[in-house]
Amino acid sequence: MKAIRHLVAGLAVSAALATSALAAGVDVNATSTGLALQGYDPVAYFTQGKPTKGNWKITASYNDATYRFASEEHKAKFEANPQAYLPQYGGYCAFGAAMGFKFDGDPNLWKIVKDKLYLNISQDIQKEWEGKTAQFIPQADKNWTQIVDSDPAQLLKQ
Repeated sequence: MKAIRHLVAGLAVSAALATSALAAGVDVNATSTGLALQGYDPVAYFTQGKPTKGNWKITASYNDATYRFASEEHKAKFEANPQAYLPQYGGYCAFGAAMGFKFDGDPNLWKIVKDKLYLNISQDIQKEWEGKTAQFIPQADKNWTQIVDSDPAQLLKQ
């Protein structure tokens, strides 16, 4: 665990670079233009079982963030029930949320647990998180309620 804490500290720069879109108390990890999931299709994780880049012509907005989709069918599924497809913790790193931080989630480092999509920041973190999801998810859920409205860089200063 000491190595993981050291890695988390080393990822502090990432948190300082994270940009978020705030809307109605929901923090979404998005680019400065509002693009969520780095342009990956949130529905594809559930229907295709893999990260899939979305088409820039097929988009939907939700909580002031723009999501891209690989097909009109995926867009329709998302619009019918966005909560079913959104990544947990606004797309921030699930392990980071468990530790009380907001680090960028990498759309290529993901896992679906109990029909919820979780992202992480690095392969090492992903491996650690996957080994203890039963512990980390409740911890991240609890922390998220406390950090949702916090600026990522400010969390590092506390």
